[in-house]
Amino acid sequence: MDIETVAEDKFGAASYENLFREIMSDIGKAFQMEKALLVLRPEIPLFIFSIRLRTEPASRTVADVSNIRTEGGTIHITITDERYAPDILRELWARFGRDSVRQQTRFDMEVDGAPENEVGSIVVASGEEYMKEIVGSIWRSMPEGIRNRQTYIDGPVITVVATEEVFEPHMLEEGMGFHRKMTEGGKDV
Repeated sequence: MDIETVAEDKFGAASYENLFREIMSDIGKAFQMEKALLVLRPEIPLFIFSIRLRTEPASRTVADVSNIRTEGGTIHITITDERYAPDILRELWARFGRDSVRQQTRFDMEVDGAPENEVGSIVVASGEEYMKEIVGSIWRSMPEGIRNRQTYIDGPVITVVATEEVFEPHMLEEGMGFHRKMTEGGKDV
């Protein structure tokens, strides 16, 4: 992930860049981020964090994250992306009941008496939830005590403008300016 930091205090800039990188890595989102811009102006106080994801998050179905086959009246599911395993099991139990679902291993499950197309179309992760996770991680990487936040989301770009004080129009305009530049590809930010 390419991170650009705009700040007067070079030590603070390096510290925030490291903190941001660690938080994104900890939640497993760093690899999906193309570019990040951190604007740090603690003297105002104003903080603008803008990120551009490699792709716009979309909903994921069981068929997207596993291999499905039918044998007799049983659907066999082999999960290919392990982070969805708990969500798949929870959704299968909710739809078909615990008696109809057997978990052979962490990644192999069987469902009795369910149509394959119905099992495959079950949504196990929504793009909206993904965006909420990203916004939450941005908030965690901002200084403690920041009360006022404005979030802009357009496609794969998320920008959070934050201050301890009341937003002044120039703060939101500056945040929206960085957001537009990131939306245009993040060039010359």
